[in-house]
Amino acid sequence: MAKAKENASDLTAANLLQSLRCRGGSAPLHSIGFSRGVIQYLLDRNLVKVQNTGCGFVLQLIEEK
Repeated sequence: MAKAKENASDLTAANLLQSLRCRGGSAPLHSIGFSRGVIQYLLDRNLVKVQNTGCGFVLQLIEEK
């Protein structure tokens, strides 16, 4: 059963990554409809970063080199 839950969180994280790609690579943090756990999952894996713009926070994809 734990394996199925891991796959579901991976799928949700993949959906968030796809959503960010469709938005040009970044989105205001307050507009993201995903849980904090999914966002933290991507932050822990260094796939996204949070940037303070002065007017709010933006979730951005980290560019692969």
